[in-house]
Amino acid sequence: MSIQFRTSEGEATALGRVLLAWWQRLIEEDRASRAILRRASSPTLVAFSAPYQRLYRRLLAAGWPADARPQQNERLAGIVGLLAHIKRNEPGLIASAMSRPGEGSDRPPVSELRFLRLLDAPDGEALYTGLRRVLPLMNHQIDVLALADDFLYWGDAVKKRWAYSYHWPDKAPS
Repeated sequence: MSIQFRTSEGEATALGRVLLAWWQRLIEEDRASRAILRRASSPTLVAFSAPYQRLYRRLLAAGWPADARPQQNERLAGIVGLLAHIKRNEPGLIASAMSRPGEGSDRPPVSELRFLRLLDAPDGEALYTGLRRVLPLMNHQIDVLALADDFLYWGDAVKKRWAYSYHWPDKAPS
């Protein structure tokens, strides 16, 4: 069974709707849970938290497989921890957002070198750490469901999609 938070058209699935509603409540009303999740330095610590466990039960009711592989549950914990750092849901491709200069700047928020380090993340734990460092550079704005799907399925296919979506700056001729 394939777990998805959004369809190929970008619409939220049942799991995506639960995750998005939870995130909106977290940002707007539940400051205590958000603080707990923001302090978690790893997906494992997120999984040990009450806010994560409450969401996990809701996702089980919405279709998250009870027999999910441990890696999938670990990735879900990483997703939840990262979402606590996002302030605004900004639809679009993640790598594109990382390379799009902000207002009043001609430089991308995430440099090529930092982006390459993200692509080099071998597992969810390393990606979690890297993204926690990158989100402030992006003003904590990213597509919530795209992040969820990409983090859940982190591997060569996602890395390639990110590489093609990143707007690599032209180098000055030497």
